Amino acid sequence: MTKPLQLHTALYALLHNEDIEGFNAKKAQGGDVDLTDGDFRGLDLRLLDADGINFTNGYFRGADLRGLDLRNTRMEGASIAHAQISGAYFPVELSADEILMSLNFGTRMRYRRSDK
Repeated sequence: MTKPLQLHTALYALLHNEDIEGFNAKKAQGGDVDLTDGDFRGLDLRLLDADGINFTNGYFRGADLRGLDLRNTRMEGASIAHAQISGAYFPVELSADEILMSLNFGTRMRYRRSDK
């Protein structure tokens, strides 16, 4: 299992300080947002513009994700143990069972593989 990291990027620093407005403004300037392996535990991310963010292997224990639209994010391997997720949309590749297992037991979420 990948250990969650304190990332050394300006965007991560804004999130970690819960400056969601500043994060959204900087993100709007363009470019890829790769927050792979990031530690987001306990953060209030409710107003985050999550569109296109790579949260692969992210650690969201106890984070407030209420109302977020995560449909266009990468969340494979992320853990949302005890997070608040009311009203949140998740990527279609994540089954409800994967989300609930992660929420209740902290398991890392696995994407469904499409049959080709």
